[in-house]
Amino acid sequence: MNWSIVMNVILVILVILAIVLGVLYYFGRKLEKRQVETQATIDAAKQVVTLMAIDKKKLKIKDAGLPAVVYEQTPWYAKRAKIPVVKAKIGSRIMTMIADEKVFLQLPLKTEAKVVISGMYITDIKSVRGGIPPLPEKKTIGARIKGFFKKENADSKKTK
Repeated sequence: MNWSIVMNVILVILVILAIVLGVLYYFGRKLEKRQVETQATIDAAKQVVTLMAIDKKKLKIKDAGLPAVVYEQTPWYAKRAKIPVVKAKIGSRIMTMIADEKVFLQLPLKTEAKVVISGMYITDIKSVRGGIPPLPEKKTIGARIKGFFKKENADSKKTK
């Protein structure tokens, strides 16, 4: 076996890996700066309001009923993603808003809640009558697999 060929191949792989890591580091830093700027803008425009959540769903931006400007300003890679959308009554107006993932999971339906909003974005829950519900626990991979096989076994027993 010719060891010089093997070493050349390993060297080429290491060089390519180093280039890929450098590019990922560069774009990661760039995205981190953009996120900090966005967070500063959100913090500057936040206000506390009382709302009542009527409905909440995860929808694509196009199907969410948001203004056309929101869809046009969304990057191409995020247009297909599903976002947490909350239809809420604020005062006498019914509005469609985008919620933070954590807020979406905690926000109770048909209950008044004081929330922090920034434009159309619900960023935090301050208080809810009856207390803020806890975040649901995430299932581990093992629990998901067990649940999948239990469901599969239950289905096969029903068909027999």
